Amino acid sequence: MKVISKQHNSRMCMICGLDNEYGVRAPFYNMEDGSVMSLFQYREQHQSYPGRVHGGLITAMLDEMGLRAVWAKEGGDENIWGVTMSLETKYRKPVPYGVPLIGKGEIIKFTPRFFVTHASILDMDGTLLADGEINYIHLDVNKIAEGVTMHEEMPYLVEDGVTEL
Repeated sequence: MKVISKQHNSRMCMICGLDNEYGVRAPFYNMEDGSVMSLFQYREQHQSYPGRVHGGLITAMLDEMGLRAVWAKEGGDENIWGVTMSLETKYRKPVPYGVPLIGKGEIIKFTPRFFVTHASILDMDGTLLADGEINYIHLDVNKIAEGVTMHEEMPYLVEDGVTEL
């Protein structure tokens, strides 16, 4: 599928933070179908049992994909923010670390006050490893983190030449 544009990364987020030495450092792409996708890889530091990623980090990726789905659908508007109200994760198969994985997020419902998204993690063969439905309430970024601007929180836009996923 064709990549329309790339989204910003933050400094310290566990999932997208480029300065977080323990983070996943995942890139996110706005796709032609209005979804968001990521090609990422967990590392050994993200394990629970040997060979498997910790369930909390799996859920964290689904949560990140869900919010970013709104940015992809709304024409790349990264000024739409929200706070997670609930997230139901379904762990379908063990998620391995040290191998490329695909993340995908899509909007299910979008209202002026709330939005609901679906996010999934797949292996490179397209096998569903985990997915979830996430409910958010719209909230201004200054109410989430007082005094923070979008530029301060999400300063990185590193073009990497990815045109298709």
